[in-house]
Amino acid sequence: MRTFGFSEFLFILEAAKWTVALSMIAFVGGAIGGLIIALSRTSNNNVARLLSGAFIQVFQGTPLLLQLFLVFFGAPVLGLEVNPWVAAGVALILNSSAFLGEIWRGCIQAIPSGQWEAAQALSLPYVSRMRDVILPQAFKIALAPTVGYMVQIIKGTSLAAIIGFVEITRSGQIINNATFQPLIVFSVVAAIYFVLCWPLSLLAARMERRHAAALAR
Repeated sequence: MRTFGFSEFLFILEAAKWTVALSMIAFVGGAIGGLIIALSRTSNNNVARLLSGAFIQVFQGTPLLLQLFLVFFGAPVLGLEVNPWVAAGVALILNSSAFLGEIWRGCIQAIPSGQWEAAQALSLPYVSRMRDVILPQAFKIALAPTVGYMVQIIKGTSLAAIIGFVEITRSGQIINNATFQPLIVFSVVAAIYFVLCWPLSLLAARMERRHAAALAR
């Protein structure tokens, strides 16, 4: 039986880069999907609102773990072979799209009605109205909750261990199976997650305070 040492620590730490990479994929893909969802939810098109609302209900109303299973084990049924990288990326992008879309929908709708009316009074088309008037203001409101949600994405990547994706949690499981020292191993795993998430939590809290102070002026 092996004893937990520096090489085991490095193995877990090395896996952190895959956690970060998967988190970035989920965030970038989720940001693109989330913007589409948010714009659909706030559009005048009834079909777009209905479809985007259904998408949000499905992906917010089911566990991320189940979504990972459906992508990883369901794709082969449809004739598509996917590896853990692809399955984890697709599931996290879809899940992040739903949550970011709803966050940003709230930020768009938080813009005072006077701004919408002024844009309409200028006869701006929908694209120009959103691009030049509404979205720049919504972006400032959305910064803090978006950074805060990035913490949830990082923690959510731990579920990818269940389909064999070797990130921090899965590497911890591998080392624990070799050393049988779960307290030490998973304390290290928790510490690495904390180091990744804590700065983002502090940044989100600071952004919220700055935004609240700006509104109070």
